[in-house]
Amino acid sequence: AARLCSNLHDFHLERLRIDVSLLLNNYPPKLITNQFLRFFQVNKADILIKRFNEQTYKQLHRKLLYQPSKSEIEMKATKKDPVLFPPILQQKPWNPSVMYLRYQFESGPMSTFPQKFLTWWKKHYQFPGSPANRIQIRLIPKTNRTLQHFLIRKKPSRLILKGMEPKTQ
Repeated sequence: AARLCSNLHDFHLERLRIDVSLLLNNYPPKLITNQFLRFFQVNKADILIKRFNEQTYKQLHRKLLYQPSKSEIEMKATKKDPVLFPPILQQKPWNPSVMYLRYQFESGPMSTFPQKFLTWWKKHYQFPGSPANRIQIRLIPKTNRTLQHFLIRKKPSRLILKGMEPKTQ
């Protein structure tokens, strides 16, 4: 909120919204208060808790605005040492123009789901001038686990292994 809000009044309104949303999601009030206090102490802006000081807030805002975010710091670290962070294991940046839709694959009536979904999408969302025209849909079927999945990924659970043992009488 301190990075995004350009003045003190907007910052306090946003802080109240965050506070209320956390309370509505059953976070304990003491935890919320402690986290806000910790934020102000870490950024050396304790004075904003006691009284509104526009000058102190502007300094805090400027400091946080030009400070690199966590994702930027991680990205910089991955570029420095390719041995510790091989490119194949790096997470790709999020592309807002692609929407991945996962669905449970079945060979029965659900086998026509991709075609039905795409016709529904075009009918209801892709009209002339719609922002949805810029979004690509990628349908990804979720399949049931196979024996190959269990053998490649990890050791099967003990329950599965016990079920495979031949019964002796």
